[in-house]
Amino acid sequence: MNRITTADIREMKKRGQKIVMMTAYDYPTARLVDEAGADMILVGDTLGMVVLGYDSTLPVTMEDMIHHTKAAVRGSKHAMVVGDMPFMSYQTGWQDAMRNAARFLQETECGAVKLEGGVRSAEIVKKLVEAGIPVMGHIGLTPQSVNQVGGWKVQGKTPAAAVQLMHDAQALEQAGAFAIVLELVPAPLAELLTGRLSVPTIGIGAGVHCDGQVQVFHDLLGLYDGFVPKHAGRYADAGAIIRDAVARYAADVRTGAFPTNKQSFKMDPAALAELSPLTNTDHLARRHALGLDA
Repeated sequence: MNRITTADIREMKKRGQKIVMMTAYDYPTARLVDEAGADMILVGDTLGMVVLGYDSTLPVTMEDMIHHTKAAVRGSKHAMVVGDMPFMSYQTGWQDAMRNAARFLQETECGAVKLEGGVRSAEIVKKLVEAGIPVMGHIGLTPQSVNQVGGWKVQGKTPAAAVQLMHDAQALEQAGAFAIVLELVPAPLAELLTGRLSVPTIGIGAGVHCDGQVQVFHDLLGLYDGFVPKHAGRYADAGAIIRDAVARYAADVRTGAFPTNKQSFKMDPAALAELSPLTNTDHLARRHALGLDA
């Protein structure tokens, strides 16, 4: 099958077909997510926490994102891959944003980029779209601004904050964003925005009425327990399965139960017999005395 495009994503909204988006940060994960039928793969800057071990997304660099997005593109065949613009790769102006977004498309062959911010980022989005770069917006809780907003809090709960989110969404739509992520937005407000926008909304902690949903791979499978968001759906406890498997492997190594003959390789007995003179202690001592081992 061909890669899903921005046109396909827009058409899914028109048909009322829910859009499935998942994060993936490497080749094997992207391959699994793609084969499972995801419509879009987000190589999110969340890799800073769930893959690289940082406390936030802020230390993630363009080089990190390029490296991981390349792997995700190689691992997928059908899903659209979206590369997440990291902190300070676009906030410094549209010229820097253009340069870095172009790197994503040229070096990774991903299908689109994502950046945070509504009204404040609309002009940058417009410039990128005019240059032919598909852009996904992101409003509500924007993790790169978590220090400014005072932590991981639901956004848009007051009338004034809700109106601002409406302005943000409309600004991104008018700038040409093909879809907008709504993160930690009250479900009724997300439903209202979804109904008013012509472009798809992708929710994460924004209720069931968004046009699609995105979840972090590690949250979905229980691979990261440093912080488990309320909105995360836990569909498996793969972390426990992995820990148990490694613990059993370690025990078998220590007791000699692994490897068995099944994991070992044989040798022709005749070839082994020819090695006997070479391993004879007296023979080796004579070779060493004659300086033949030098």
